Amino acid sequence: MAISFESALGIHDEALLFRARRAEVLSNNIANADTPNFKARDIEFAHVLEGVMQPKVKQAVTSSAHKTELLEPDLAADMMYRIPHQASVDGNTVEVQQEMARYTENAMDYQASFQFLNKKFSGLKSAIKGE
Repeated sequence: MAISFESALGIHDEALLFRARRAEVLSNNIANADTPNFKARDIEFAHVLEGVMQPKVKQAVTSSAHKTELLEPDLAADMMYRIPHQASVDGNTVEVQQEMARYTENAMDYQASFQFLNKKFSGLKSAIKGE
């Protein structure tokens, strides 16, 4: 009987990748806290989950000059600009304390996803050994 990793791992592997990408976005926000007119961005897990559950729409490439390497088109569609609680004079929308709190929360979620994935692999390993 063959083991399907997709069904065995569930959504945990995708969640781990999502958390890693969100960490990049949040750390980019923190790094640009002093950049004038920088707009803070974020990725919402609920929007990404909706995209996973619904069929994907493929982007038509009509020219070889079109570039999609900057961001994955699916990820770029899920990124949103953040509305600050208090506007900055220079147009920057990064609120460092909130970004750091979100980054910390995301790091804990990453760790939880990693632990879930590790437990799944441990279970698969035990099943293969017949324990």
